[in-house]
Amino acid sequence: MEKTFSSFIDTYLDTNVGVSENFLSATLSGHLKDNLTALFKDKLLHAAGTGNEKLIVHNKLVRGDSIYWLDRKHNDPHENSFFDLMDGFIEYLNRTCYTGITGYEFHYTLYEKGSFYTRHLDQFQNNGNRAYSMIMYLNADWVLADGGELCIHHHDHEQHIAPMNGKSVFFKSTELEHEVLITAKPRMSITGWLKVN
Repeated sequence: MEKTFSSFIDTYLDTNVGVSENFLSATLSGHLKDNLTALFKDKLLHAAGTGNEKLIVHNKLVRGDSIYWLDRKHNDPHENSFFDLMDGFIEYLNRTCYTGITGYEFHYTLYEKGSFYTRHLDQFQNNGNRAYSMIMYLNADWVLADGGELCIHHHDHEQHIAPMNGKSVFFKSTELEHEVLITAKPRMSITGWLKVN
């Protein structure tokens, strides 16, 4: 995996946005998608908001996705395989880039048809411990006409990333504003943050 980790970090160092086509294996991606689909069917996803703790706000005109937090306490073998992968990636980051990552948090994310997330930074006003944002897409057979692109706003241009199955994205939470453009069909991912104390 270190070759994959290295390539992921190299694209980040070149462009401020790391992109990997195979950070998640096809097998693990499929299992996580199955988990997300089952959670949606069982009505276990809940509307995502902006802000944190007592400051959270729900507004579908700003953010329209639904989420479910991953947790080792679920004792789900596929979630645990994902966490094992993240543990390895963080160990590699800290060893090779001295990032000082001390933890992480991830949730399943589902954007239903017609939903989006307006331009924002992945950082709370009252808590600055999110260091890096990560998104791993779980969408098979996605085509450009399906929309749902991640639009990252650099200082002099926009970068559009289609949410193709297996593609993963990595960038600094405090620096790049981004948005999810309106999606024409259900759009699934694992989304989360690498954190520092």
